[in-house]
Amino acid sequence: VQLQASGGGLVQAGGSLRLSCAVSGRTFSELTLGWFRRAPGKERAFVAGIDESDTLTIYRDSVKGRFTISRDNAKNTVYLQMNDLKPEDTAIYYCGVAQEWRLVKILSKYKSWGQGTLVTVSS
Repeated sequence: VQLQASGGGLVQAGGSLRLSCAVSGRTFSELTLGWFRRAPGKERAFVAGIDESDTLTIYRDSVKGRFTISRDNAKNTVYLQMNDLKPEDTAIYYCGVAQEWRLVKILSKYKSWGQGTLVTVSS
């Protein structure tokens, strides 16, 4: 499976961005998908996940109420809408395919990754 993330950029604190991740090579509607991020000097960390049936979502505490993960099965794309961005959201954001929903927060249980897209939030 191949993943192509896009949509990153430079934004001021309080602004918004929408990340996209186009997926190919697998039946998209069968995939559990997640977004992770790697902030400067830190390890890659879970941000949000969505199950294959588009009924379950989960978020890290620090983005709840600000970020929304969604998917469009017709476009084979998963999105991360990010509102009220903060400087601490600055990171490279990666989309990935999880082995299954119950493992969606575990980095080592991802089978494939996109190349990452950089989000920089200025104060």
